[in-house]
Amino acid sequence: MAVNYSAKEEADGHPSGGVGVPGGGGGAVGGGGGGGAVKTRKPDNTAFKQQRLPAWQPILTAGTVLPAFFIIGLIFIPIGIGIFVTSNNIREYEIDYTGTEPSSPCNKCLNVSWDSTPPCTCTINFTLEHSFESNVFMYYGLSNFYQNHRRYVKSRDDSQLNGDNSSLLNPSKECEPYRTNEDKPIAPCGAIANSMFNDTLELYRIDNDTRTRITLIKKGIAWWTDKNVKFRNPTGDGNNLTALFQGTTKPVNWPKPVYMLDSEPDNNGFINEDFIVWMRTAALPTFRKLYRLIERKNNLQPTLQAGRYSLDIAYNYPVHSFDGRKRMILSTISWMGGKNPFLGIAYITVGSICFFLGVVLLIIHHKYGNRNTSADIPN
Repeated sequence: MAVNYSAKEEADGHPSGGVGVPGGGGGAVGGGGGGGAVKTRKPDNTAFKQQRLPAWQPILTAGTVLPAFFIIGLIFIPIGIGIFVTSNNIREYEIDYTGTEPSSPCNKCLNVSWDSTPPCTCTINFTLEHSFESNVFMYYGLSNFYQNHRRYVKSRDDSQLNGDNSSLLNPSKECEPYRTNEDKPIAPCGAIANSMFNDTLELYRIDNDTRTRITLIKKGIAWWTDKNVKFRNPTGDGNNLTALFQGTTKPVNWPKPVYMLDSEPDNNGFINEDFIVWMRTAALPTFRKLYRLIERKNNLQPTLQAGRYSLDIAYNYPVHSFDGRKRMILSTISWMGGKNPFLGIAYITVGSICFFLGVVLLIIHHKYGNRNTSADIPN
């Protein structure tokens, strides 16, 4: 028996109800009868399900690939050279004052603890071979310190740091186990604040055995948004931070409460810039954070002249227990930031590879491109 389907029925994949289908008892089951509709696994006749959407596929030929390789190489190599030369022109001097070596002046402070009183002090003399012409940035650096640990990063209360009075006395549970101490809420709470870097660094220039102190600027080292938006002191009657932080206690490892971090009101409490810089956690276990600024006084003299200097250190921050290391870095900057030769090397490497591949493919195309390599494909 012949079965006819209309064009619409074929497209939709569903036969109409009037078509007879042989039944088991010799009769015919009609669409209008009691039988169920015939199921089909054919997708709907749409552009998406039938894969008829418009598409664009590039045709890679020697005329398009070779110029692309050469253009990328000619652009990336000069950019890489420029970035690399700029990075090398940045002056940088680094001192490791961990004190693990027996000959180090800071070896006597190696096993210092958080509550050492009085603090251990040491002095390291060094010589700058070249002058630092522009503004100089002083950093402290730590190694083997994992600020990116998930529990460590979460251990803070941003509402408390933003000056919320209710969070000040009732910190977030994320701060545990540094949420309360002696039945008092900790301000600021959390592991990040509790482990704040607290070494004190002072720089001196030595001329004829006379030490001249270098002015270190402690303001302007934090991000503007952090200083003015994310971190705020609690609000209340008056500006007396001692009264505003009443009912709280200091972090366990701090020698003094947060409202005694600085004598200047605009750099005290939660808006202390050393504290703000520390609270911005690092992504890698070896990192540096901005500590102080040394501004250039005039254009006639360099900021730091070549010569002898000494670094006085109040060694308060213990790192020997986790095999960490501490550094002091003096550095200038450029339009691209601090010293970082990797970016320039990466540009030069990618550009050189593209240019080399372009040359190799050009030789291959010139040698084999005119040969008839087509094969007969049977129908």
